[in-house]
Amino acid sequence: MKAARLHSFDEDHLHIDEIDEPTITGPHDVIVRIGAAGLCRTDLHIIEGIWRETVEPELPYTLGHENAGWVEEIGDAVSSVAVGDTVICHPVRTCGVCLGCRRGEDMYCENDAFPGLTTDGGFANYLHTNERACIKLAEGLEPVAVAPLADAGITAYRAAKKAARRLAPGMSCAVIGVGGLGHIAVQSLRALCGADIIAVDKSDQALELARELDVDHVVKADENVVEAVKEVTGGDGVDAVLDFVAEYGTEKQGPNMLKQGGVYYVVGYGGQVEIPTLQIIFTEIEVVGSLVGNYIELVELMELAARGRVKLTGREYPLDDINQAIDDLMAVEIQGRGVIVPA
Repeated sequence: MKAARLHSFDEDHLHIDEIDEPTITGPHDVIVRIGAAGLCRTDLHIIEGIWRETVEPELPYTLGHENAGWVEEIGDAVSSVAVGDTVICHPVRTCGVCLGCRRGEDMYCENDAFPGLTTDGGFANYLHTNERACIKLAEGLEPVAVAPLADAGITAYRAAKKAARRLAPGMSCAVIGVGGLGHIAVQSLRALCGADIIAVDKSDQALELARELDVDHVVKADENVVEAVKEVTGGDGVDAVLDFVAEYGTEKQGPNMLKQGGVYYVVGYGGQVEIPTLQIIFTEIEVVGSLVGNYIELVELMELAARGRVKLTGREYPLDDINQAIDDLMAVEIQGRGVIVPA
């Protein structure tokens, strides 16, 4: 089969290789024929070597951790999916028996495998995963329409869900970065709560997308962005900030957009949050990290997708053109998400 593989951290592109198809090795294994795989900024970070000290699989290996397709083969003990089912895959293969799994937090699994990071991923014709990762899609949902929701989607949804628990009607939330994750977050917020949503981005294209998604206000990110957000809220600031950038200065701007008692949710990474302790205690603001969503959150997001409440904006590329997709993502020329479709 074809697979887009990383051969060296010294290169900035992937190689299209012919490799063996994956096989069933355990009773709960599932082989998925890939219908679509999302291209994520994390893929760029892997290629750049940013994750090298944390996750260093044996090279070459296949990237791609946002995967959806059709069940091709199953192990003897698999009962929740059948050959031919259309599925989306949670990004990690979990063990089901450690304390993290028992608590329902897939990303806390002590024995996980992470296709696309620690093992071969879905930029290929087939993916080796397990039963615990597979969610059957509702009739009418196609892999190409939802694959990036497997990671970008549940990352955005998890953060939005955390914020929505505290956002009553009449309150406000600023979303910094209305790109691949942020455009999913504003839709999730709209579905989960009645707060006013303020989209913040430096890109006119992203702000236009935010308008199409019916946010309440848009604010151009420039040197006066904090004052502009506060002006929208009558001078007080917002009750919550979801920061999908968290670098290039947004990690300094976000906390300063908050009103007293507000919460700054950090979803992007790359910068460093530095808030004076006096400001923290005087304003009683909170800083909350947010990781990739769990299996149940992906189930919930698929329900919203099936109802048309969350729709992915993206651009499709054939697998052979994955390096063009990488170039376009690096050049910020993709609105929403890039979606890789095997031939």
